[in-house]
Amino acid sequence: MSSPSVILQVICPDRPALVSELAGWVAANGGNIRHADHHTDAGAGLFLSRIEWELDGFGLPRQAIAPAAAALAERLGGEAQLHFSDEHPRVAIFASKQSHCLLDLLWRARSGELPMQVPLVIANHPDLESLCKDFGVPFVCVPVEKERKAEAEQTILSLLREHRIELAVLAKYMQVLSADFLAEFPTVINIHHSFLPAFKGAQPYHRAWERGVKLIGATAHYVTEDLDDGPIIEQTIAHVSHRDEVEDLIRKGRDTERLALARALRLHLRRQVMVYRGRTAVFA
Repeated sequence: MSSPSVILQVICPDRPALVSELAGWVAANGGNIRHADHHTDAGAGLFLSRIEWELDGFGLPRQAIAPAAAALAERLGGEAQLHFSDEHPRVAIFASKQSHCLLDLLWRARSGELPMQVPLVIANHPDLESLCKDFGVPFVCVPVEKERKAEAEQTILSLLREHRIELAVLAKYMQVLSADFLAEFPTVINIHHSFLPAFKGAQPYHRAWERGVKLIGATAHYVTEDLDDGPIIEQTIAHVSHRDEVEDLIRKGRDTERLALARALRLHLRRQVMVYRGRTAVFA
């Protein structure tokens, strides 16, 4: 296992010599840079940077790095986020009845592929409780009735606070989170098929098959108040032929959903995603 690293994300107004200034700040404090990725959005006039360096040998104590990085960002007129690679966020996975995405994420977490803790699975149906027991993960069923949705969301928010959850992942959670919920807990990743907006609602694969589509896929994105319209993190595709039946489209669709969600979550956990102005820069 590699030694811990420090990850600094900076967004600031673009100007000359920013790469030199950021790298120079790390070097001046004795940091050995592992990765450095930068992007200039000329239209927005913004500079985005992700720099990762080794914690061992860095000249500042761990607890002093965040204030120093904040002062650096203020000097640049921008914003900064600081993370450490050995900090594994506490993630709650939301599910309904479909198991493929939940099972995939629990396996990846247990194998160490995803650097996170999963102290809680929340579902609006009891169907997947035994699956969670197999992984030793606590499962809580919170039914969501249309007339009592606000009450259910308050119960869920209490669970998130109780378990000190930092990120929620909707693994085919077939409920729409309200604006009030997202205002209190905004860090949520969702997965859905990429037929939108062509095939909304129920049985999208059936209608896609009827239209003879030749390409299907999945989109993983951050959740906002605009349904299925948040900043995109990852997308995957699969080809369809005339020989495929509806069941084949569904099977391939599940594969794309599993892969897109796992990739998006890994990118988020490794702090390779930066969100600005309703879109993302992904330093993969």
